[in-house]
Amino acid sequence: MLNYIVWNFEPRIFPNSNLYIAWYGVCFALGVYLCYLIVSYAWRKEGKSEVVLSKVVIWLLVALIVGARLGHCLFYEPDYYFKNPLEILKTWKGGLASHGAAIALPITVYILSRKYKFNWVWFLDRLAIGVALAGAFIRLGNFFNSEIYGVETTLPWGVIFVRNGETVPKHPTQLYESLAYLLIFVLLFCLYQKKGTKLRTGFLAGLFLVLVFVFRFFIEFIKNPQVDFETNMVLNMGQLLSIPFILLGFYFLFFYKPKPIKE
Repeated sequence: MLNYIVWNFEPRIFPNSNLYIAWYGVCFALGVYLCYLIVSYAWRKEGKSEVVLSKVVIWLLVALIVGARLGHCLFYEPDYYFKNPLEILKTWKGGLASHGAAIALPITVYILSRKYKFNWVWFLDRLAIGVALAGAFIRLGNFFNSEIYGVETTLPWGVIFVRNGETVPKHPTQLYESLAYLLIFVLLFCLYQKKGTKLRTGFLAGLFLVLVFVFRFFIEFIKNPQVDFETNMVLNMGQLLSIPFILLGFYFLFFYKPKPIKE
């Protein structure tokens, strides 16, 4: 009986066709769509304008993709992309960083809140629920792509990622993260369903940031380095980038006080 899993999954839905549709893209799109449904549900439940939401969602989608792409280019391969800036536009070659999206989304929400007159942290509370679920699907997509996995393991659920030329079992850290984000989503959604507007503004966003990025910080210890310069780092790039988000999460949990919205 094997004490490991052999993974040789075809990342394309139609491998023998000129139409390139990846399972990762499907997972990404499904996660984003479910995130939209959750935010839309909360928005309608609390009597907000759906016209405003439709405008906000479009800009958030742009911020998600641009932020994730720039995050990868600037944080993980800056030398290459500074020398080849047009390569930044070639998103089909891969390279998205969740920390970049995590920076872009709150900034965009803040800007939009000034225009459309809503509390930006209140919106982040609702957005956090959907983003947690989207993150679970995106990490599942990473598993289908046989990417962002961990170091060697002897655990019975270790995975040999054949398509990457691996010959020994590795930690399927994509699945660890996917499961963790799914559980965080369930927790946040249940809290929102049970207490709704009684929750202090900033609580859900803060809890999301602390749980997601504390988990991300520790899971990095068993991940393979994503880029060469991480090999000799005490803390890798993912861990260094997670620390500010953890601190921001604690700020929202314990210190944030919403200000009245000026009409």
